[in-house]
Amino acid sequence: MQPFRYHVFVCDQRKPEGLPCCAARGSAAVIEALRRELATQDLLDAVQVTTCGSLGLCERGPNLVVYPDGIWYSGVGAADVPEIVREHFQNGRPVERLLNRDGAAVKREITENRSRMVAALKAREAAGVLPDELLGMIRGYQESRILLTAIELDVFTAVERRAGQATATAIATELQTDARATGMLLNALVALGLLTKLANTFANAPAARRFFVAGTPDDARMALRHNLSLWATWSTLTQCVREGHVVRNREMQERGDDWTTPFIAAMHRNAALRAPLMVKAVGAEGVRRLLDVGGGSGAYSIAFAGANPALHADVFDLATVVPIATRHIAEAGLGDRVGTRVGDLRKDALGSDYDLVLLSAICHMLAAHENRDLLRRAFQALAPGGRLVIQDHIMNADKTGPRAGALFAINMLVGTAGGGTYSEDEYAQWLREAGFAQVRRVALPGPNDLVVAQRP
Repeated sequence: MQPFRYHVFVCDQRKPEGLPCCAARGSAAVIEALRRELATQDLLDAVQVTTCGSLGLCERGPNLVVYPDGIWYSGVGAADVPEIVREHFQNGRPVERLLNRDGAAVKREITENRSRMVAALKAREAAGVLPDELLGMIRGYQESRILLTAIELDVFTAVERRAGQATATAIATELQTDARATGMLLNALVALGLLTKLANTFANAPAARRFFVAGTPDDARMALRHNLSLWATWSTLTQCVREGHVVRNREMQERGDDWTTPFIAAMHRNAALRAPLMVKAVGAEGVRRLLDVGGGSGAYSIAFAGANPALHADVFDLATVVPIATRHIAEAGLGDRVGTRVGDLRKDALGSDYDLVLLSAICHMLAAHENRDLLRRAFQALAPGGRLVIQDHIMNADKTGPRAGALFAINMLVGTAGGGTYSEDEYAQWLREAGFAQVRRVALPGPNDLVVAQRP
């Protein structure tokens, strides 16, 4: 028995600019339209859509193949999708005008295209040309910087505000930037798919309108501005590797609002997704008092308090951060059960008689000896039987993976005095040294896992 009535393979291969491919001919729009139409017609359980590499008919794209029928469609546009769904998937009648009926001709074309591709690969190999994936990795900073500059200047909000009249000159006037340079930036954003352009007038693409325009429900601009701070520290990586330590560092309490506000916004946005996962994995039942060490915006304390009406939480953080947490707590309507305490997690006593202590995204900021000290103080803060929960990148033994953790270790190298990413064995050793028992790892979706331990 087939698990689906139809299985659709849609080519989404991307080739270097100038070479024919389905991606260049709009396959992304076809895939989006196909999934949207299947959902609208309640066919997601009947039709499986899978993106794939080249189907070999690059000049005819976008291409898709429907199984078990073995029907090949070419030159499909987003506007054709409702007809395919209605006629083929609902009524069993393939759309004749889009069919490739001559199987022999199709196979011949595919074979010829494959031969040309193999010949081109051999020529590149013989010439010692850098592979596209390596070149893309090296040049990745270009796209990043274009988007970060657009966010820093608030280009997308200006484009939305000038809807219908967003020429380069109009945007430059609003942003008080140079018209020529602004036009070049806007054109590059079109090339990246974040803006569209018609008759010298620009408009936001759907993703830009959703995430990068002021006042939208999913406005991510403030959180993303933290990357502007990271850009500066990452530019020192070569010097950090040469000297073995951070070369541009300010302690958290010394950093101004231009750093702290975007940083906490970024952490809050991440926590909005991960806090419910942690609450589900850890459980809030039976927890009377919770201590959220370095709790930032208070998102995790808010989530735990929301899951248990008898729970009281303390967000412990620096004086520069606590006002931000206080605002989020008030917005959640939990000011009577979630409080704040000003303190320095590197040295201050954490209190006592807590049932649960959270260290979320904290340990990576600290050197090994600092983590040992923090875990000892966390042990002292717990009531007998209380639990400690660490959420962080948990590395394998040789610290080459997971990939996100290995890259994040570099973020700590350039941004902290001794931070890094640590292995499960390291955490287990430190916790047992501090007196904890029943140390276990809990996997969560995404880049971070939990390490949970209990005070006997």
